[in-house]
Amino acid sequence: MAYTATLEEESKELKRLYKNLLQGTYQELSKEDKKLIRKAFDLAIDAHKDQRRKSGEPYVFHPIAVAKIVADGIGLDAISIVAALLHDVVEDTKYTLDDIEQLFGETVARIVNGLTKISHLKKDDASVQAENYRKMLLTLHDDVRVILIKIADRFHNMQTLDAMPPDKQARIASETLFIYAPLAHRLGLYTIKTELEDLGLKYTKPEVYYEIARHIRETKEEREEYIANFTAVIEESLENEGLKFEIQGRTKSIFSIRKKMLKQGVDFEEIYDKFAIRIIYEPHSKDEKHDAWKIYSIVTDHFSPNPMRLRDWMTQPKSTGYEALHTTVMGHNGKWVEVQIRSNRMHEIAEKGYAAHYRYKHGKGKETGLENWLNKLKDALENSEPDAIDFMENIKLNLYSKEIYTFTPNGDIKSLPKGATPLDFAYAVHTEIGQHCRGAKVNGKIVPLSKTLKSGDQVEIITSANQKPKPAWLDFAVTSRARSKIKNSLKEEQKKIGEEGKEILRRKLRSLKIKYNEKTINNLVRFFKLKTSLDLFYRIGNSSITNTELRKFANQQSNGVYSYLKSKIRRKKPIGSVLKDEVTEKYDLLVFGKDEESLPYTVSKCCNPIPGDQVFGFTTINEGLKLHRKDCPNAVNLRANYRYRIIQAKWIDSTQREFKVNIMVSGIDEIGIINEVTLMISNTMNVNIQRINIDTEAGYFEGHIRVSIKNISQLNKLIANIKNIEGVRKVERE
Repeated sequence: MAYTATLEEESKELKRLYKNLLQGTYQELSKEDKKLIRKAFDLAIDAHKDQRRKSGEPYVFHPIAVAKIVADGIGLDAISIVAALLHDVVEDTKYTLDDIEQLFGETVARIVNGLTKISHLKKDDASVQAENYRKMLLTLHDDVRVILIKIADRFHNMQTLDAMPPDKQARIASETLFIYAPLAHRLGLYTIKTELEDLGLKYTKPEVYYEIARHIRETKEEREEYIANFTAVIEESLENEGLKFEIQGRTKSIFSIRKKMLKQGVDFEEIYDKFAIRIIYEPHSKDEKHDAWKIYSIVTDHFSPNPMRLRDWMTQPKSTGYEALHTTVMGHNGKWVEVQIRSNRMHEIAEKGYAAHYRYKHGKGKETGLENWLNKLKDALENSEPDAIDFMENIKLNLYSKEIYTFTPNGDIKSLPKGATPLDFAYAVHTEIGQHCRGAKVNGKIVPLSKTLKSGDQVEIITSANQKPKPAWLDFAVTSRARSKIKNSLKEEQKKIGEEGKEILRRKLRSLKIKYNEKTINNLVRFFKLKTSLDLFYRIGNSSITNTELRKFANQQSNGVYSYLKSKIRRKKPIGSVLKDEVTEKYDLLVFGKDEESLPYTVSKCCNPIPGDQVFGFTTINEGLKLHRKDCPNAVNLRANYRYRIIQAKWIDSTQREFKVNIMVSGIDEIGIINEVTLMISNTMNVNIQRINIDTEAGYFEGHIRVSIKNISQLNKLIANIKNIEGVRKVERE
């Protein structure tokens, strides 16, 4: 609907928004706080007075809405509210960062500066996106409020995304699901995280979103009646125990229902725990846990619990700081209901996240799970990969993965990502323990350092002063801390050996009568298929490159392979050269280079090209000319690193030879289906079967068939015909 408010109506709305902002703050505001907020509010109105949003609304409505989310939804302090009101001022208006610092102080200016830096990040390819994400997380290292305000900013943008064109909607929504929703989750902002996920799904997969929303809408009345009947059963028992409580019924989010549908491979109707209730209680005794288990006991007196679905997040809170007791019970009519039991304090932390943690922590001195997570994040940033994409993978693995809880021999808990090993545990205890780790005992038994740990494992690390990190450790180290420490150590060792190797190489080249210069080093790097000169020096230093191999290099003439091939073959006009630019269905004579010469070649096993495929030639030292498909998995590497060895190739003409191709066929194991497949190949298509291997299990079959075919057209037709056989689910070339 078009925005049509008058200036007078806008003025009234601004007054209402200001009043609403002050009334809905989580933190208590002093008179000085209110004055500072009013000052920022007025400056924001003045700065943005000539700006409008895509919807037609005054632009200032946006920073005010963000400030409201910061004040109430996240629950931050007055400084954060002021920074939220001013978060776009420096980027979009005449006001500078110096102006902000003079008017509101250094802290507000630093937060606004951090937010301005984030808004300048580009939104291009994956590596740029990863680098942007890295820079954004670095601002968290300085002040977590920058990220929290940015999440609020993105939350409001997602709520008003309807005004944007579809391409921008999809891009912003994808970025939200990739970055902001996981960050909101890890900072304990569950309500915001849930809405970000739902809105992200709405704009990335609208048909899925609206279909699930329709199902939820159609079952609303039935669902509310069911939850009311369920809660009525336990309310009386809770009241009889003298407990003060509130019961909230809710439906799982659209995003989480979609996630379950995909994970379980089922439709909406088959999701068994769409119902959920929260019991929020006022502690009756000094021990919150005691009251929670008492409520659990009352619930399970009335409804049978699923023992596999009990989660005690009170004894060991999540790394986000989340605390609660979760169980799933069998309700009326055989329907599962998830029950979350939380104290007022636990609920506040679940709703407000970091802000509630901060408030409850003061005066207690005990570090919470969230502080642990923030410290882990800072550690990951300090020890991060130089490559942005590797960094992203580490962050996602270590900070967004599910966790396990392990124990030292003294009973101290160490939280690790799922899939972690004793080596990760060693580095989590202390860097020096990791560096000198020689072995490990898990639950009293010696195990390999590569063993995957489980929650509850007690791990003892065995160390040795002579032990150093090994390259093989990177194959099973999972945490970014462990991997970065291992890599740094290996680099130092490699550098030391490389320096020795450089001098050894200089002496060996002198004895081979070869000049030691940059050109020679580059030729050696290419000859041994390495990436850098450091790799070369390191391999010389550790003797993995032998004297024999260096002599081979000395004997190798530049471009020798290609020259040799040309000298051995009599130059002749290629068959079918009159069809040079014509594409036919007879593609099995191969020619190379601009002169279209016929040369001997072998087919590479990595991609097994056949006539009609887009191909290229690659000259090798020992095997002559090898033929690769242009979409070969190794093509990018070959073209990037060995361009001088690439020879153009194309198919010309002839139907005299046949080529061997492997195809995989799978589907439902019905009587006669294998016979139908073989008849289709042999009789209908007149293709010779060289080899066939069929495996069947529990009503499913998978076959690997080797056939002789003439060209790519015949192969494509064969695959299409097999796919048409009833019961066949998948056919593809191997």
